Amino acid sequence: MRTVIAGGHGQIALRLERLLAARGDEVAGIIRKAEQADDLREAGAEPVVLDLESASVDEVAERLRGADAAVFAAGAGPGSGAARKDTVDKAAAVLFADAAVKAGVRRFVIVSSMGADPEHRGDEIFDVYLRAKGEADAYVRGLDALDWTVLRPGQLTDDAGTGLVRLEARTGRGPIPRDDVAAVLAELVDTPATAGLTLELISGPAPVSVAVKSVAGN
Repeated sequence: MRTVIAGGHGQIALRLERLLAARGDEVAGIIRKAEQADDLREAGAEPVVLDLESASVDEVAERLRGADAAVFAAGAGPGSGAARKDTVDKAAAVLFADAAVKAGVRRFVIVSSMGADPEHRGDEIFDVYLRAKGEADAYVRGLDALDWTVLRPGQLTDDAGTGLVRLEARTGRGPIPRDDVAAVLAELVDTPATAGLTLELISGPAPVSVAVKSVAGN
């Protein structure tokens, strides 16, 4: 299976690349800076240098062609201003989704945020972020050509993963290690029966594979 990840040098993406490569999948990560390439190779991923803030749909589709799945895990990140929430968290997600449609990649997983909502009010940076993520999610969910799943993790931590999660349409707020987010993503990519679901994720009682099978109806 070949998976292409947008935001390939992000903390969750690097963890996901290691997991996918370790199970024998082919994985590529889209990165903005060539100097990040070695970190991806170390994780077992093929680095693809492309700036999603300036690339065209055709350019991105070319990198997606032949993939079995696409994962949007890019983000403007902490410290970025309101403008980049719009160009990365929203516009780059829309671009990546459009490119997946053009390339014929049906399986599409987007890493969102708990509380993401296109109608979210407020002018603080975090308000702008939640609105941008919500608008991106709404756009992806409107694309019939994609078998999409939206994943909304709770408060991200760098604690060691436990492999135990709560994955439901509504979980309530709570923390989740990035290790466990990556483990859930690896399962979701491989579980097309979760298409059409928007899922919240926090630490919980269920092993990752059990939690994913449960929401997939198995």
